[in-house]
Amino acid sequence: MENEPLIVKIANNVASVRINRPQKKNAITFVMWQALFSTFEALSADASVRVVTLSGAGADFSAGADIAEFDTLRDGDNARGYEAANSAAFAAIRNARVPVIAALHGVCFGGGFGLAAAADLRIATPDALFAVPAAKLGLAYPQDAMGDIVGAAGPQMARYLTFTGNRIDAEAALKAGFLLEIVAREELERRVAELAATIAANAPLSVRASKLAIHAELSGDAIDVEHARTAGDQTFASLDYTEGRAAFQARRKPEFIGQ
Repeated sequence: MENEPLIVKIANNVASVRINRPQKKNAITFVMWQALFSTFEALSADASVRVVTLSGAGADFSAGADIAEFDTLRDGDNARGYEAANSAAFAAIRNARVPVIAALHGVCFGGGFGLAAAADLRIATPDALFAVPAAKLGLAYPQDAMGDIVGAAGPQMARYLTFTGNRIDAEAALKAGFLLEIVAREELERRVAELAATIAANAPLSVRASKLAIHAELSGDAIDVEHARTAGDQTFASLDYTEGRAAFQARRKPEFIGQ
């Protein structure tokens, strides 16, 4: 539904999730945090989905959590429950079975920045602005989500953003490694779709194994390493590996089925 706070579509093995509250700069309500979690969990369970794109409607990606709810839903004892909903949404993106590409324009602040940091790839427009203003509100950023920021932007930029609450532009985000590339506003949707289609055409098990291996390398966790090794081993006995070899020898485009 076009009037829903999240618009989800699936076509050609690519799912698109759009935050749809442009009149409020796509500020995210508590209900929307819960919806982001359930949406990404459902897409991860959908075998037809090979890539997910995440974007914002209107002029901005997201201004972050809706401050209008802070007095009632992010106050005192309620704050922990609100943060848990934040963390669950970030984790659902971070741990999605398939790659997640964030398309960023306008403001990308606070929780919006966290959503982008949890994604695997980020493309932005020249007008994009980034900030993590928790220190200006007297809040602490969720520890697990901070790991996404450090991994995406590096520890130095993570310190700068969280200690100062200052904004950085797209060029600074690109130099920090937070962005893959910067494209013109009119090219953003096309470029993200092009990248998503490229990934979706590749062998899903191979892409999955790569995502897990990169995550394991960053986390250093023994369980993550084992999961990555198991996923890598599964590719050798897959039908897609057989198809990939056959297509290479026949000099044709492979048709992968994810098995």
